Amino acid sequence: MAPPVERPRAQAPATRTGFAANAVPLAVASALFMEFIDSTALSTALPTLARAFHTDPVHLKLALTSYLLALAVFAPASGWVADRFGAKRVFLSAMVVFLAGSVCCGLSHGLGELVAARVLQGMGGAMMTPVGRVIVVDAAPRDRFVSAMSWFTMPALVGPLLGPPLAGLVLGVANWSWIFYINIPVGLVGMIAVALLVPDSRRPSPGRFDGWGFALAALAIVALTSVSETAGTGLAPWPAEIVGVLVGAAALAVFIRHSLLAEHPVLNLRLLRVASFRASVTGGTLVRLGLGATPLLLPLLLQIGLGWSPVKAGLMTISQAAGALLLKPIAPALLRRVGYRPVLIVSALGAAICVCLPGLFRADTPEVLIVLLLGVSGFLRSAQFTSSNALSYADVERGEVSQASTLATVIQQVSMSLGVSIGGLTLHLARGSGTLTPDRFTMPFLVIGLLSLLAVPIYLRLPANAGAGIGGRAPAA
Repeated sequence: MAPPVERPRAQAPATRTGFAANAVPLAVASALFMEFIDSTALSTALPTLARAFHTDPVHLKLALTSYLLALAVFAPASGWVADRFGAKRVFLSAMVVFLAGSVCCGLSHGLGELVAARVLQGMGGAMMTPVGRVIVVDAAPRDRFVSAMSWFTMPALVGPLLGPPLAGLVLGVANWSWIFYINIPVGLVGMIAVALLVPDSRRPSPGRFDGWGFALAALAIVALTSVSETAGTGLAPWPAEIVGVLVGAAALAVFIRHSLLAEHPVLNLRLLRVASFRASVTGGTLVRLGLGATPLLLPLLLQIGLGWSPVKAGLMTISQAAGALLLKPIAPALLRRVGYRPVLIVSALGAAICVCLPGLFRADTPEVLIVLLLGVSGFLRSAQFTSSNALSYADVERGEVSQASTLATVIQQVSMSLGVSIGGLTLHLARGSGTLTPDRFTMPFLVIGLLSLLAVPIYLRLPANAGAGIGGRAPAA
């Protein structure tokens, strides 16, 4: 019997210090910045777009879910493409596609055209986030891992900080199309930073592309997400929804079997055997249900339910991102002192409670209280995702980082898409045939908050020393 052939591993990067240690995550973060500005700006503009396209504001959730769905469908190919053609080259190409989609969004004349353009954006975004994570993980020394991941997740915090007020100001002085056109200068600056600061990387050959697995995953994601998007809204007949469930479930079952048996699957489900990765992905998925629904529900509540202007609504939600930014400087020290498990448990519990609270906002709710609650919510979410994202790769071999990043990204995007669908469905059911008054938002926020709360039992099962090798609290002697 021939001895097993050892698979080549990607070489670990040389240790960097000072500016060089942060240059790569900063460059990637600057490129991803436009993606998060775009998503939050669009959320603020949903009521304006509903009037421009003469459609129900709840139906505008298609503009959000179409992008997230495209991310989930095309992201499975990102790991193989990055290994095959080089992460830097793929990342820059993805940015070009995203910018092209942004221009098409600005030129749209109806909801159908906007959805198609958002799909094009999603095709670019599907490569940007997971490939960017691969670049950062490969470049980060283990002793600076939490710091590097903090810089990498910075666009997710600064984008929501600038996106809503920027969109509010744009909508106050210009046509809604300009909320997409502002991506162009931001994207060009990011591309220059990546081209200058990110080194070329070489990985072992990934083998043949798993086309069969990719097709099965795409079919399952599209079928099941489409059903969740249309269920209970009357947008599709119930026989079509039943067929969608059956097709999606069958495709998912066949894909799981294929992935566990294939040598190089497009999504390596065997990585879920790594306890820290599994806990991070499953717990983060539940928390992201709330994160996915909030960009749909909160702007509608503030602008339609409470009657605020886009500018006022955008400025008020700054506190959410500002709270998230406050966590970043203390995250590494907090994880060293307390450990990953307590931070994940407390932040998941607090974030779930904060997700429910906007459902209690009324016209007489003090604005100062709203600002404070949104700020606390942002701080807790930042703690949750900083620790969860770092823990994902604590025990993953460097040679499998691209596969882990791809799998995590797909699951995250599907969960956020489901969050939008669940938020839209519960809002549709709560509203009935009435108008979107503030009390109609109580049930949607409560439902997504309770779903997010289910992450707590998952984190409770983590060992006390989880993440000790990447800057977490070391076990007691």
